[in-house]
Amino acid sequence: MDNNLTESVNDRQNILNNRYALQQAERHLELGGILFDGDLVFTKQQVMDIFEIGDATIERYLSSHDTELKNNGYRVLRGARLREFKNLAYGTLTNEGTRTSVLGVFSFRAVLNLGMLLTESEPAKLLRSRLLDIVLDVMVEKSGGHTKYINQRDEHFLSASFQEDNYRQLFTDALDNYVEGNKWKYGNFTNLIYKCIFQENAKEYRAILKLAEKDSIRDTMYAEVLTLIASFESGIAHEFEVASKAKGEKLTQKEARNIISNFEKHPLYKPYIVDARIKMASRDLCFRDALHEKLEAYIEAVPEADFEKFLGEKSRSLEEQLSDPETLAVFKRLKDK
Repeated sequence: MDNNLTESVNDRQNILNNRYALQQAERHLELGGILFDGDLVFTKQQVMDIFEIGDATIERYLSSHDTELKNNGYRVLRGARLREFKNLAYGTLTNEGTRTSVLGVFSFRAVLNLGMLLTESEPAKLLRSRLLDIVLDVMVEKSGGHTKYINQRDEHFLSASFQEDNYRQLFTDALDNYVEGNKWKYGNFTNLIYKCIFQENAKEYRAILKLAEKDSIRDTMYAEVLTLIASFESGIAHEFEVASKAKGEKLTQKEARNIISNFEKHPLYKPYIVDARIKMASRDLCFRDALHEKLEAYIEAVPEADFEKFLGEKSRSLEEQLSDPETLAVFKRLKDK
């Protein structure tokens, strides 16, 4: 994983977008810095001292990873802002030159970002190791140690799960009423929907998440994926009914498969399918260390909002949600619809 941090912008950004990990890192790493604009700020000289590197090395990384470092808080101070900083940092800028008219400074995030990039620094290597330990500790603490069901900490999971269950019934009823075949058709057609949405069948998905036979696949799915599955099931059930009634008899399984194939290609669903693939692939790799190889092209850095969703104040275990009277009231309203 250490090598991944130096090579993968997504792996680096997944740490930098996790404010809970950053809070712990700031507390435990004790890198120093100067408090400026509510953030710890480091001069180039301070960063050189932290990582035991020279000016040329920093400049090389600032050039090769300019956008990434700027996005994570590296900036150049000029004019009034620089004068404010000089006054605040009085006595610490001897190596930068007190008369300089521009000064590059690193936020705490940018220092960590650089530390995850540097390959020629032993202190940077140690920092990466400590960061990974901190991230793991935070994940265990915030998730209660159950990342397999981290999806359920989303406040929208319960409603999405319940609604999907309702549309699942519509879909199985449509298979009964409008499609020929034996009991195996339920699993086969469910797998077709899964492959349309995230390119894996149930067996493949189960293996990637290391689920036991007794584990429910849908209990591990994110709310957005469940909602898209529900939308597919509802729409396909309707198409089965329309096609069967037009034909005057049940559809063959080949005819039903063609309907699902055409449904997947509908332009209405394309952005939703892409979004579901990005969320599943990116979140599972970040939170569950599970790689969906067929979705590898969709992996992105997990946004800060997702860390709030699954680790933040609003995130709660399913048991906690079910013990909340307000949540139960919403659940009852859905049931009564």
